[in-house]
Amino acid sequence: MTNSSSTTSSTGMAGMDQGRMISGAAGGALLLMGLRKRGILGLGMAAVGGYLAYRAATGNDPVMAAAGLSGSATAAKPIFVEHSVVIDRPAQQVYDYWRKLENLPQVMSHLESVTTLDEKRSRWVAKAPLGTHVEWEAEIVNDKPGQRIGWHSLPGATVDNAGSVQFEELPGGGTRVHVALSYRPPAGPLGAAVAKLFGEEPSQQIAEDLQKFKAAFEGGSKN
Repeated sequence: MTNSSSTTSSTGMAGMDQGRMISGAAGGALLLMGLRKRGILGLGMAAVGGYLAYRAATGNDPVMAAAGLSGSATAAKPIFVEHSVVIDRPAQQVYDYWRKLENLPQVMSHLESVTTLDEKRSRWVAKAPLGTHVEWEAEIVNDKPGQRIGWHSLPGATVDNAGSVQFEELPGGGTRVHVALSYRPPAGPLGAAVAKLFGEEPSQQIAEDLQKFKAAFEGGSKN
């Protein structure tokens, strides 16, 4: 029991440190960009950058403290994203390729790697703003071959997330792939805004990667 608790605690701390690193990198970049600009936009960018850099360096959140809230309050509000794409291939074929999770980084550019740990658990590494990355372990909790895969992240994840991908067989023989995802960004709502600014926000990632997934199948590169 002691070893298990220590492992969980260490994993959680690693996730917190990584979140602060991402926040600090984004904050520093915004601060520099803001200082180079003029006017209200530059001042705003510098202010947000300075705030993120301060929070990353100290671990304190002055905005939340001023509001009388803890830093965890921002994490209590997950962000929900969903996208669909129609692929001109049978549902079972698309499911089979997706279910072999190691395949996904080949057609999804925002994923660096997926490693299968056992029948249900896997380790994911994804790109984040400014050349950083986030990682987590996930567990499949709903698996219906040819129809649906549901998952959630395990404790200690840098980005807490849960979701599902559905494979709907269409009358013409194609498949509608529908991804629904709920996640909490590492630095709360400001972190989500900064990630979006740098083009590494999950809603953007999913939309782009689903199009690449579609192109890979319909281009005939997947059997």
